[in-house]
Amino acid sequence: MDFSDKNLLTVYLAAFMLLLSVAAVSILRQILKTQKIENALNKLEKKLKTERGTIPEYYELGSIYLEKKMFIQAIAMFKKAIKMEDGESPEMSPVYNALGYAYFGQEQYDLAIRQYKEAIKLEPEYVMAMNNLGHAYEQKKLPSQALDIYDRALEIEPDNETAKRRSESLRRRLVVSSK
Repeated sequence: MDFSDKNLLTVYLAAFMLLLSVAAVSILRQILKTQKIENALNKLEKKLKTERGTIPEYYELGSIYLEKKMFIQAIAMFKKAIKMEDGESPEMSPVYNALGYAYFGQEQYDLAIRQYKEAIKLEPEYVMAMNNLGHAYEQKKLPSQALDIYDRALEIEPDNETAKRRSESLRRRLVVSSK
């Protein structure tokens, strides 16, 4: 083995070690994130089994269930949070949006649309709920309603990438289908 072969071997070995290090760090970060979520899940589940929770606690637990794609459990938590609210405050709009997202995850688009609309009613400039509503309209094959809601989102937040991308796509499809 000559000198250049040893250098090449050293470079390959160093690159391999770097790749392994990056992979190890990524795996460790994912383990820590998962452990944090599981700890929060266990803590909230234990607390809410023994005592009545608060709106933020039901929302947090529902959000964890959503992240784990446990839609039925998430829906139950969001509904409990909504029952606790004694008025129509804008602070509840993320709960309605998350409830809509849970219904959307179960392909219950009509129920999702109803929840997204409620979130927007409570907070008229809630762009995330508008994007979700537009997506639900698309799934229901209602492109003109989806385009309208994406355009509304862009009026509020002109740099919103989701609304831009989806409205451009819908415009292209609507132009092609009208020819």
